[in-house]
Amino acid sequence: MITWRVPVLLLLGVGVVMVRPQGSTVLFWLALVGALVLADLLLAPTTHQLSVVRRATGPVRQGQPTATVLAVRNTGSRGFGGALRDAWQPSAGAVGNRHRLRLTSGGSTEVSTTLVPTRRGDRRTDRVTVRSLGPLGLAARQGTLQAPGTVRVLPPFHSRKHLPSRLARLRELDGRSAVRVRGQGTEFDSLREYVRGDDVRSIDWRASARSKDVVVRTWQPERDRRVVIVLDTGRTSAGRVGDIPRLDSAMDAALLLAALAARAGDRIDFVAGDRTVRARTKGRHGNEVLAALQDTMVELEPVLAETSWRALVGALDGLGRHRALVVLLTPLEPSAVEQGLLPLIGPLTARHKVVVASVRDPALAQIAAARSDATATYHAAAAEQAIAHRDRTARLLAALGVDVLDEDADRLPVVLADHYLSLKARGLL
Repeated sequence: MITWRVPVLLLLGVGVVMVRPQGSTVLFWLALVGALVLADLLLAPTTHQLSVVRRATGPVRQGQPTATVLAVRNTGSRGFGGALRDAWQPSAGAVGNRHRLRLTSGGSTEVSTTLVPTRRGDRRTDRVTVRSLGPLGLAARQGTLQAPGTVRVLPPFHSRKHLPSRLARLRELDGRSAVRVRGQGTEFDSLREYVRGDDVRSIDWRASARSKDVVVRTWQPERDRRVVIVLDTGRTSAGRVGDIPRLDSAMDAALLLAALAARAGDRIDFVAGDRTVRARTKGRHGNEVLAALQDTMVELEPVLAETSWRALVGALDGLGRHRALVVLLTPLEPSAVEQGLLPLIGPLTARHKVVVASVRDPALAQIAAARSDATATYHAAAAEQAIAHRDRTARLLAALGVDVLDEDADRLPVVLADHYLSLKARGLL
């Protein structure tokens, strides 16, 4: 390649031609510039005298910055001056990926490129481009060197900010704060003296008969229960609410619920799929839950096919038939739910506590409220009809014993977490 200095030299030749306006002058100047460029190119060091090794880069959340580092060494007997471009696919969000190099023989350096990935999944690169400038700076050799690298981009997990407040509520339910939960369907914790205001149903009459005081039982929420999260990756999950796919919003809700349930001591199972099962994890608990779920979700993408709920329910049965809280993260689209999911809900609710969590599009309500002209009125009527169909589907599910949560994308994780805590407090898991 040639640099900007070559056009400048050619422009300087215009002045020479004006002093001696002859054809031979033009040919002489062109030949001189060409000879200088050729000599500079021959004197430029070869790009293959560089050794490039990429340092491993750990996982990063979508939208968060990270850095990829290249260790560059000059293995040749001559100095090296030029530039290096660390090329990544556009969704990796490479910033400042062009680096100037000046290395003596045997010298080395490290260059860092900032990545701000915009999509989940494994973002990859396999090479870098190097330019070696000649001593006059007129021409450069350009070559490609192998430097493979991968950055695993995890789901963003925006709802993580709500986790501390929900954990505080969980600690209250779990008896680690001043609050004690008493009632049916929870595990026995301890005995203490009755005080005014206690539920009389908590009195332990046998223990009271052996004591001088009336004694009540205290309870704590049940632990080591199963929570099964089923993520729909079918065509309805490909729809976007705002700029975010429904699938990504559902993942955010799943991660918050899993983090909360893991802290509560419950076991987490996970199934994702559409016409086939795409991913599953079984029996995760404790600190390993979030890492396992995020790693499983990384490569999941919506598939433009109808979801086979029979396959997903079959995979759910394969994880175990013990009673569990089953959370179905699927858009509440009437045709898809009523034709695919509804026929299987009866047997499912007979064995498990079932919750359907859906991402609602707030644009529907906005369109339904706009009636400024005839066109807007027709659109409002269509939106009202769509909302009525969704409400009807939700009522059908509720009549079969399903808890339906239909919320905006930013509210669904919080509402789902609060619903889990409510079920936990009432001993319904």
